[in-house]
Amino acid sequence: MPPDYEYAPLRLPPGTDRVTAQVELTIRAEYGGWELSRVRLYADGTRKIVLRRRRSASSSPALAT
Repeated sequence: MPPDYEYAPLRLPPGTDRVTAQVELTIRAEYGGWELSRVRLYADGTRKIVLRRRRSASSSPALAT
C-alpha cells in the first residue's frame, strides 16, 4: 500500500523575508494543494521546508493484470 502523502522539499535562500516566504507557501497551498509539514530555519537564514499533500487516486499507478 503506498503512503497516504507525497512530499516536496523546498529551500528558501538566506535573505528571504517572512512575507516573501509566506506568499510562496500560500501560492503552493492554494494552487497545488500542498500543506506545511516541516520548517527548519538555519543560522545562516536558509529555510528548508517540507510540503505534503494527500495522494490522489489519479496519481497512483494502475495495477497491471
